[in-house]
Amino acid sequence: QVQLVESGGGLVQAGGSLRLSCVASGRTFTDYGMGWFRQGPGPEREFVGGIKPNGETYYEDSEKGRFTISRDTSKNTVYLQMTNLKPEDTALYYCARKKMGSNIYYQQTGYDFWGQGTQVTVSS
Repeated sequence: QVQLVESGGGLVQAGGSLRLSCVASGRTFTDYGMGWFRQGPGPEREFVGGIKPNGETYYEDSEKGRFTISRDTSKNTVYLQMTNLKPEDTALYYCARKKMGSNIYYQQTGYDFWGQGTQVTVSS
């Protein structure tokens, strides 16, 4: 059984930084890719970025330069480092495991297991 547990969210002022963590149990993400999504006030979960099994990272264009994804395989943990945060970054942030063999990287349908989310609130 795969379990993903996010942490590190909180309240931060605009311009600040946060680092989110996602601890994975079960088969590690050296076999699977991992992604980060967020759910703001809109109806859809928005893709933020991901990391492939080989360590290559990819991002939604609007997050490039502000968000960085990394991992520590010894801790089965993926990180989302967020800098220069803006009020519009306020959302519930989720990590998700990429479906093996899927070529869908930027949409929810490419991911099969999800964490419960961690709330990020950015005040202006």
